Amino acid sequence: MAPTLSKLATRRSLTGAVAIGVFVWLLKKRARKPPARTRNAYPTNDIHYVIKEERPKGPKAQVNATFFRQLRQLLSLGIPGLFSAEAGFIVLVAFSLISRSLCDLWLIHITTMIENCIVNTNRELFKKRLVTLLSVIPLVSVVNNVLKYSIGEVKLRLRTNITHHLLDQYLKGFTYYKMNNLDSRIANPDQLLTTDVDKFCDSCTDLYSNIAKPALDICIYVYRLTSNLGGKTPLLMLTYLIAAGGFLTHLRKPLGQMTVKEQKLEGEFRHINSRLITNSEEVAFYQGNTREKLTLLASFHKLTAHLRKLLEFRVIMGVADNFIAKYLASIVGFYAVSIPFFEKNHPILSGSTDHRFRNYYEYGRMLVKLAEAIGRLVLAGREMTRLAGLTARVTEIKDVLRDLNNGKYQRTMVTDAKTSSIGAPGAGTIIPRDNIIRFDKVPLVTPNGDVLIRELTFEVKSGINVLVCGPNGCGKSSLFRILGELWPVWGGTITKPPRGKLFYIPQRPYMTLGTLRDQVIYPHTQAEMIRRGNAKDEDLQKFLDLVQLNHLLERENQGNSHGQGWDTVADWMDVLSGGEKQRIAMARLFYHKPQFAILDECTSAVSVDVEDSMYTYCRSAQITLFTVSHRRSLWKHHEYYLQMDGRGNFEFQPIQPDTEEFGS
Repeated sequence: MAPTLSKLATRRSLTGAVAIGVFVWLLKKRARKPPARTRNAYPTNDIHYVIKEERPKGPKAQVNATFFRQLRQLLSLGIPGLFSAEAGFIVLVAFSLISRSLCDLWLIHITTMIENCIVNTNRELFKKRLVTLLSVIPLVSVVNNVLKYSIGEVKLRLRTNITHHLLDQYLKGFTYYKMNNLDSRIANPDQLLTTDVDKFCDSCTDLYSNIAKPALDICIYVYRLTSNLGGKTPLLMLTYLIAAGGFLTHLRKPLGQMTVKEQKLEGEFRHINSRLITNSEEVAFYQGNTREKLTLLASFHKLTAHLRKLLEFRVIMGVADNFIAKYLASIVGFYAVSIPFFEKNHPILSGSTDHRFRNYYEYGRMLVKLAEAIGRLVLAGREMTRLAGLTARVTEIKDVLRDLNNGKYQRTMVTDAKTSSIGAPGAGTIIPRDNIIRFDKVPLVTPNGDVLIRELTFEVKSGINVLVCGPNGCGKSSLFRILGELWPVWGGTITKPPRGKLFYIPQRPYMTLGTLRDQVIYPHTQAEMIRRGNAKDEDLQKFLDLVQLNHLLERENQGNSHGQGWDTVADWMDVLSGGEKQRIAMARLFYHKPQFAILDECTSAVSVDVEDSMYTYCRSAQITLFTVSHRRSLWKHHEYYLQMDGRGNFEFQPIQPDTEEFGS
């Protein structure tokens, strides 16, 4: 009867497994074929896009010597030293793990004794041991929560230190600009600096606890079992650990590279969404919502296709993990614990049946804990493979930031242009000197390697305003980017004031997040304004009067019930009109009062009379101007013109009273 029922149960289990397998296969087949409406309405297969330039594929993220070297370098950023607070919390985690393992060992012993009292109907001893358990449980709870707190604190401190280091490098000089405009290795630094660093710290800390606790448990239980059951039982389990761990690690190799690709596609999808937000006005004018939707869906389709492939791989690995690290480990454990009980004359067999049962129960629980520890250690390889992918991602941005701060760029077209006679990025010389700007045989070369002017030579001293003109693409913006040290100098010599004495105002000025005062004194803070003694609020109000924006302060005072005025916080990019933004930028120029200022069509939305008063004040404040503008009314405020024809030629001459209109 029993064998028949067993066969029937086995048969039903196999039938159920086959049915589930067929059902999953049908779901998978249907999932790969999107609905007809979606296919017809959003044909994303013909939508192609490139986020920056494709890089040659580097080495795959795997658990190897490279991974451990990269992990050590990142941990050295997160843990500054042996006597740092971070190292102290790691030690606290270690002590908490040891305490928790000892608590587990004690709980196994006391629960075995309690259950033995129940079986033997010993009420008095049962009550006594139950009170003992009740008195120790609060301490066990404290140990568990101290472990959680210390692990959380280690995560937070790792992320804080690594993020501070990366942001220091990212915002050092113009590195953030160079990464997005001169170097093509990283397409989405925001993804790397936020999500990837967070996931790396979580994975790294979890891996520490997931490896340290099982390893400690294995040592404790192997010692206890060896001293009581002999060496065969733990030796068999450890042999299984090595064999199963090596096999599963080999199967998980693709997971590291798949994690890298997952983070890259997530970053692309986020970048395309943020790009639409940044350019929403232009897209709206063109009514390009349908085309942008196709691009977003194409990016999302690439992401979901990869996530589905990753999910399928994880399911397959989950089956292997459950079978090898859980169920098969339990079978090996049962066999291992039975060895001393089936041996003749083993010391554990001495005594009564009740004594043997208690030994089997206690050591069996230890062996179960040993098997669980071995299983967790085997499964930790899965987390280590994922950590390898995250480590490769964070190491990538760390290395790129280091290269950029050392003046090393990688861009396909720049690399191809290095063989030309122009020179190479960074081959030119910059000499800091006050009250003069001199270009001596400096080539104007774009980051893509396009040569706009082979040798540009001119000299401007303080007090000589220059009007820069020429057709689009002739090199006006390139000149200012090289002058502002945003682009590398390919050759020749540039003599210019230090960065703080050269100011740039674009056609669409940037408004920072903050108060009305912050808009005028940007990039200074209020504390810097007070410390430097550049100006007071009364002086800032005079600057607003000069650009005829005194109504702005009055408007904010009237519109704010608290009368904050200068301390009013708003989204100034939306609050101010185009002309108001340009006039705020000019007030910003008056506040900083640099030696030289570059005005790039920055008065196009300002009336002629206001523009004239602003240029007159710059003359009285001894601010020398480089102006890009096509307004004829500005000629009288300049002494020289620098004209570029867009074909590699330029002309630097004084402006004569009868000068005709320059090239547009």
